Amino acid sequence: MSIKNNLLKILDDLPQDVSLVAVSKTKTKEEIMEAYEAGQRIFGENKIQEMVLKWSELPKDIEWHMIGHVQRNKVKYMGEFVSLIHSVDSLKLLKEINKQGIKNNRKINCLLQMHIAEEQTKFGLDEGELLELIDSAEFGNLKNITVQGLMGMATFTDDEEQIRKEFAYLSSIYLKIKNNIPGINVLSMGMSGDYKIAIQEGSTMVRIGSSIFGVRNK
Repeated sequence: MSIKNNLLKILDDLPQDVSLVAVSKTKTKEEIMEAYEAGQRIFGENKIQEMVLKWSELPKDIEWHMIGHVQRNKVKYMGEFVSLIHSVDSLKLLKEINKQGIKNNRKINCLLQMHIAEEQTKFGLDEGELLELIDSAEFGNLKNITVQGLMGMATFTDDEEQIRKEFAYLSSIYLKIKNNIPGINVLSMGMSGDYKIAIQEGSTMVRIGSSIFGVRNK
């Protein structure tokens, strides 16, 4: 199957209110352009340097999403153009993004990353930390960021019930905070292996790489 056919098959599968982030990390400009020419405009990267290079060389109507863990000292490189940062897991990181928003005279869109998996290797806030963060005065003073919603990754397992339970939990937190923060409308959960379950549990944005582009290049 070609990248175009894979992409169209997935788009056909997705409900209209679910957006697709094509995960293009390690992929060539040619591979990305094949998806672009098939109509895809949102691409996700997990390394800032790689995303900056692709942004500089590819069409300017592409929305670039940073889906990987973000180090504060790297935010400045994407402050000018990034469309959405999925993986914000601390007030310190939010402050740095806000600083770069001021510097570039724009509001930078963010998602707060929640830790819902059983694996300790995943980053993210727990529910208590999330509520503490959004209730803080410091958070209220950050005028150059827009928190659009939440992101989370389920445990890497074949146990569908566990995956469903984790997504349902994240969905319940999302609905809780949606009423408290104006403009919250993104719940980013679900990847190539589990996006169908994520959508059933309320995901509004899925991140799909290998099912579109094939196995990741090393």
